[in-house]
Amino acid sequence: MSATPAENAKPTYRSDVTVELVKHTAGDSDVLWAARVSTAGEQSLEELSKDPERSQGLINYLMRDRHGSPFEHNSMTFFISAPIFVFREFMRHRVGWSYNEESGRYRRLEPVFYIPDAERKLIQEGRPGKYVFVEGTQAQQELTGRVMEDSYRHAYEAYEEMLDAGVAREVARAVLPVGLYSSMYATCNARSLMHFLGLRTQHEDAKVPSFPQREIEMVGEKMEQQWAKLMPLTYAAFNANGRIAP
Repeated sequence: MSATPAENAKPTYRSDVTVELVKHTAGDSDVLWAARVSTAGEQSLEELSKDPERSQGLINYLMRDRHGSPFEHNSMTFFISAPIFVFREFMRHRVGWSYNEESGRYRRLEPVFYIPDAERKLIQEGRPGKYVFVEGTQAQQELTGRVMEDSYRHAYEAYEEMLDAGVAREVARAVLPVGLYSSMYATCNARSLMHFLGLRTQHEDAKVPSFPQREIEMVGEKMEQQWAKLMPLTYAAFNANGRIAP
């Protein structure tokens, strides 16, 4: 049964993103046995029961000289909630990634929308490749919030009106903005994650500058925190070698 206007949901607004590590098979030892098979063959399996700390130098060597394939023998699956525009940037990363996102064809999308908080810098200065973002004024912040809320509210009312009239979800969703929150599972390995972090986060240890949109950087920072706990030696080598994926 279609919802009546009284039952229709009220829009809610967020400025955060959430990242949950839902499962993993990832550890520094995965890098070591994968690397040592080239010289030790079946004896490389002994690395599974050894302390990887003793081979920290090997991990650093692999990272420094960009021997990348040993960093692929692991897996991490994240559940991510973020605005749709973040996912459209995210899915530019294709090698070593798998995605499944909630579908507006198969479910009624909830009215949860993104509005930047006061910490989000609003003003872009400079040209592409050399631009920076600076603080906006209070008036600009208030304008941004008000205009976004108005736009989101009208868009979702149009969406509900179409659904209530019997229009298919896959058609009605076309009126919704990219500031709508979505959710997805994203699975990667350490090598693909390092490539993502090198492009989508700014960091003092990075040899190559990056210019990520802040909202996808927020996702990257949360993923990085989880990965650093799983593979601390690999993470340290990544930072020590300029945050360049091997």
